[in-house]
Amino acid sequence: MWILMVEAGVALFLLVFIVWWTMFAGRKDVDRKAPPRPPAPGDARSDGDRDKP
Repeated sequence: MWILMVEAGVALFLLVFIVWWTMFAGRKDVDRKAPPRPPAPGDARSDGDRDKP
């Protein structure tokens, strides 16, 4: 019975560790606070013409 409790504890630890790792292993705070860059003058998204080549 104790071996099942140890296995459940290890599984819970791994679950929490994987969730923690994926939450905090991404971009740094500097990347999140950077303002978005304005579109380039010739960019199709800036003038609304998406069908033109």
